[in-house]
Amino acid sequence: MTGNNPRLGIWLMIATTFVFAMQDGISRHLAANYNVLMVVMIRYWFFAAFVLFLAARQKGGFRASISTRQLPLQILRGLILAGEICVAILAFVFLGLIETHAIFAAYPLMVAALAGPVLGEAVGWRRWAAISVGFTGMLIILRPGVAVFTPASLIAVISALMFAVYGLLTRFVARKDSAMTSFFWTGISGTVIMTAIGIWFWEPMTRPDLVWMMVLSVTGVTGHFLLIKCLEVAEASTVQPFAYFQLVFVSFIGVLVFGEAIRWNVATGAAIIVAAGLFTFWRERRRANMQKVPSDP
Repeated sequence: MTGNNPRLGIWLMIATTFVFAMQDGISRHLAANYNVLMVVMIRYWFFAAFVLFLAARQKGGFRASISTRQLPLQILRGLILAGEICVAILAFVFLGLIETHAIFAAYPLMVAALAGPVLGEAVGWRRWAAISVGFTGMLIILRPGVAVFTPASLIAVISALMFAVYGLLTRFVARKDSAMTSFFWTGISGTVIMTAIGIWFWEPMTRPDLVWMMVLSVTGVTGHFLLIKCLEVAEASTVQPFAYFQLVFVSFIGVLVFGEAIRWNVATGAAIIVAAGLFTFWRERRRANMQKVPSDP
C-alpha cells in the first residue's frame, strides 16, 4: 500500500539523498585514482546481486520479474544509465561534486521539456516558463562566453541529459512493465555491459581503497533499498521535491572533504534551477489532483 505515510516517506527520501551523496563522494575519490570503468563495473556487480535478490522474492519469482514485451527498450535503458554513471563520475573528478550536482539538478526540467515530443504529454505555458527559467539558471552556472567557462562543465550537462533520457524511457516502459521488471533489466543489462568493458581496465587497488570500494557498493545497495521503501510508503509526487537535499549534502562533502568552493554563480544558478524544478513538480501534482476530482454529472 503506497501513499499512506508521507512523513516517513519524506524522511526516507532525505536519508536516500544522504546515502547517494556519500556514494558520489566515494566515487570521486576512487575515480581520481583508478579507471572509472572498473569502479563502475564493481559497483554494478553488487547492484546485480541486489536486483537478483529482490527478483527472487517477488511474487512469481524470476519469471515475473524478467517478463517484458519491451526487451530492446529495457536493455537500452540499462545501457544509458550505465553510461550516465560513468559520465557523471568523470564530471565529479574534472569539475567537482558541487558544480556537477548544481548542473545535474536541471535534469527534471529536461524531462519536462522532452516529455511533449517524446511521450506526447501536454506541456503548458507555465511549465515551459519554469523550464526556461531553470535553463537560465544552468547558463548562470556555465557562464558561456567568459574566461572562467570550462569545457568540463559540458560533461555534467551530458550526464544530466542522459539521465533525462533514461527517465523518459522509464516512464515509457512503465506503461506496460512493472517497476520490478524495469529495475531488474536496469541492473542486469548495466552489469553485462560494464563487465564486458570494465574488465579490460582492471587494476590492483590498495587495501584502504578496497575498503572504500566495499563501502561504495554497500551505499549503492542501501540507497536503492531506501528509495524503494520510500516509494512504498509515500507517493512519488510527495517525496520527489526532497531529492534536492542531495545537492545540500554533496555541497558539504565537496567543501569539507575535497576543499571545493561554492562560487556565487553556482549557488545562484542552483537556487534558480531548484526553484524552477519545485514549481514544475507542484504543477504536475496539481494537474494530477485535478484529474482525480470527478466532474459534476
